[in-house]
Amino acid sequence: MTTAEWIISNAWVIWLALFLLLAIIEMLSLDLYFIMLGVGALGGVAVALLNGPMWLQVLVFCLISLLMIFLVRPIAVKHLRKSPEGFRTNIERLIGADALILEPTSRMSGSAKIRGEIWTARADANVPSMNPGTYAVVSRIDGATAYLTAKSPDPADG
Repeated sequence: MTTAEWIISNAWVIWLALFLLLAIIEMLSLDLYFIMLGVGALGGVAVALLNGPMWLQVLVFCLISLLMIFLVRPIAVKHLRKSPEGFRTNIERLIGADALILEPTSRMSGSAKIRGEIWTARADANVPSMNPGTYAVVSRIDGATAYLTAKSPDPADG
């Protein structure tokens, strides 16, 4: 038996090895392209186990891979990236939070305690300096600096 005959008669092994290789690459990349190709390779395994000719194995691989990439992947990506409504991550959660001014805060320097952490703080563009012990609101975060605006008095306090 020549090498070519062995490859043709055991094509399912090659398709299975291709699937495993693509699955490993998918685990490293996490972009859902390689797993779609891997599913196509499983189609090649199925045709090879049913003693289909090599051209049919390649055709099934290509068709299943393309269908998976263009039909299934967009739906999968949409579901993976979907987060609950109003869900904010990391520093986005700090915007709008109360900040306790710890030292005099102006457009040039200052610090504030925001949700239990001490941040470098600056007064936003149209805000005069803020005094220690007063509260402000986080308007934006730039790097490790929180920009604050004066907190409007609560009508319930008055």
